[in-house]
Amino acid sequence: MTTHQIATPQEWLAARLELLEAEKDLTRRGDEVARQRRELPWVRVDKPYRFDTDDGTATLADLFRGRSQLIVYHFMFGPDYTAGCPSCSAIADGFNGTHVHLENHDVAFTAVSRAPVAKLQAYKQRMGWSFPWASSAESDFNYDFHTTHTGEEWASGAVDYNYRTIDLRPFENDESMPMLNEIAASVGVDWPTYRQEGPGMSAFVMEDGVVYHTYSTYERGVDALWGMYQWLDRAPLGRNENGFWWRRRDEYAQA
Repeated sequence: MTTHQIATPQEWLAARLELLEAEKDLTRRGDEVARQRRELPWVRVDKPYRFDTDDGTATLADLFRGRSQLIVYHFMFGPDYTAGCPSCSAIADGFNGTHVHLENHDVAFTAVSRAPVAKLQAYKQRMGWSFPWASSAESDFNYDFHTTHTGEEWASGAVDYNYRTIDLRPFENDESMPMLNEIAASVGVDWPTYRQEGPGMSAFVMEDGVVYHTYSTYERGVDALWGMYQWLDRAPLGRNENGFWWRRRDEYAQA
């Protein structure tokens, strides 16, 4: 027998209307935060980053593909990975449909990873994706935008990520380590190698041929891009998580 509160339709409607006010407040607050985000100052990007793409070598400006804005998803796929991060892969399942609409609204989109472009192409084919995906293997792009860190940085306990200095070494003895090891093993590496990469997204604008960095976010900042969680947050049991439950979408049948 359920332990959840049971109500009449009239009682449910009253509770729903009360929640609706909270949802409206959240929407209005979200609009205000979006306005603040747009009003952030811009930083000129002068470094000559180079990327490998399906069409050959490209600059950061080339990734705009004639548009005035560019959104980059920092996809965790390091050079030693045998597959893309399962979390980033779940997020990327929503890119195919979305990037078409963005690019018809003056916003270019691309994922960027440090793995060689041939690895990215093979994985993209496996997953059935068509969105642009560039390799930054030969540039400092990931390091400069704080989504890749060296092993030495992690070993020192001082990593600049998500606008703070963090130390992930305690996780090596944490009770959650079996799950973290499982996630790392799913890309064919150990936890320290896996976590040299981090998720994030960055936005850029081009004016008069000059590229500016406008915004970056990391960790829970990319939560809103993870489509399945937006649905689960509205499901009766919510996220209802217990360990590493999500998989690449072609792996569920094997689980």
